[in-house]
Amino acid sequence: MAPVREVVLPDIGDFKDVEVIEVLVKPGDDVETETPLITLESDKATMEVPSPYAGTVQSIQVKVGDRISEGTVILTLAERSAGGASAAPVPDTATRATIATTSAAEPPAPTPALPAALAEQRPPPLPSAEVVRGSRAHASPSVRRFARELGVDLGLVSGSGPKGRILKDDVTAFTRKALSGPVISAPAGKGLVSAVPPIDFSRFGQTELRPLSKVKRIAAEHLHRSWSTIPHVTQFDEADITELEAFRQAKRKEAAQEDIKLTLLAFLLKATVVALKRHPEVNSSLTSDGEGLVLKRYFHIGIAVNTDLGLFVPVIRDVDQKGLYQVAAEVQALSARARAGKIEPRELQGGCFTVSSLGGVGGTGFTPIINPPEVAILGVSRAAMRPVHDGQGFAPRLILPLCLSYDHRVIDGVAAAGFTRLLAEVLSDIRHILL
Repeated sequence: MAPVREVVLPDIGDFKDVEVIEVLVKPGDDVETETPLITLESDKATMEVPSPYAGTVQSIQVKVGDRISEGTVILTLAERSAGGASAAPVPDTATRATIATTSAAEPPAPTPALPAALAEQRPPPLPSAEVVRGSRAHASPSVRRFARELGVDLGLVSGSGPKGRILKDDVTAFTRKALSGPVISAPAGKGLVSAVPPIDFSRFGQTELRPLSKVKRIAAEHLHRSWSTIPHVTQFDEADITELEAFRQAKRKEAAQEDIKLTLLAFLLKATVVALKRHPEVNSSLTSDGEGLVLKRYFHIGIAVNTDLGLFVPVIRDVDQKGLYQVAAEVQALSARARAGKIEPRELQGGCFTVSSLGGVGGTGFTPIINPPEVAILGVSRAAMRPVHDGQGFAPRLILPLCLSYDHRVIDGVAAAGFTRLLAEVLSDIRHILL
């Protein structure tokens, strides 16, 4: 008789009481190793929990709307053996984070209740069924997924299916009604931004509606909150990386023999640590009450990675304790997992400073948005060869643009200029990394 095993929620990092938004199997289903069983959603990530065994689902212990933590029993499974040997369990790290935010950040502020004047302007729900809120809405996983893609709260949608079940057509109808409804404007003095009036762009030509991914919607909220609440200032500088680039090119073949791609980003991370040690206020965070400053003695640097789903910020930990090749290897591995949609939530947490490099794309400078609770972020554009006067004549030098956005509540202009100047000096002579 096949052994019956309990499948529990593995280690998913610092997340607790995560909501179950989809149950992807039912009793009697045959599943393979790594078949997704349930989908969890927190304010930072949506995760599919895969099966660690192959077998047949016997019973399911969780339902949509439940909040579960590490060790919670998800279901029981009659394990399918092959030749008398049980299938090897998959390590806990097989939990895949398919969607995540821009980085480890403080929990988002609670959404304020709408004033009565605004609530009255909400599009009326469709008739025929009682409206229910959030996770208690009666809808299938596929309809829930469709609603999330459109940004629709199922608690506001009336279902036309049996027993008030919400159908895909109900979500579509609600969306159309919302777009054609009255414009919601903020009352004067309430501190709310007026809604953008809906426009029927099809009047001017052919259009296509493409929903934003969950990553981009969460990132948009995070970035808007950062831009609205933090006084941003950007300090620009340049670094002469002529010798650094010559050294990097000389070491590329050696690194390639160890399957490591030695990029400029690895040098940037090591140089950033030197500057952070000399300017500890840049490696800090404001306390929640804004009355104190938390100075960090660790150096976990986030790197912005562009993916098809949106922007991810994996964190390279303890950069100060690792060699150049090890840093380059971790940058390569984390970037690949992020682009494949396999980055884990814990790999997006704990950053104290972020580097965003657009050198592979182009441009001469930009103003990156701070990733709170961090107080600064470094933007890097494409290096360009320029004539530089050396006191006797002009010589071609490779110049790298640096852009440091900083929180002016914590960092003043003199400190920001000192940070970028020191960073430029370290990059110009990488022997400083050894000091």
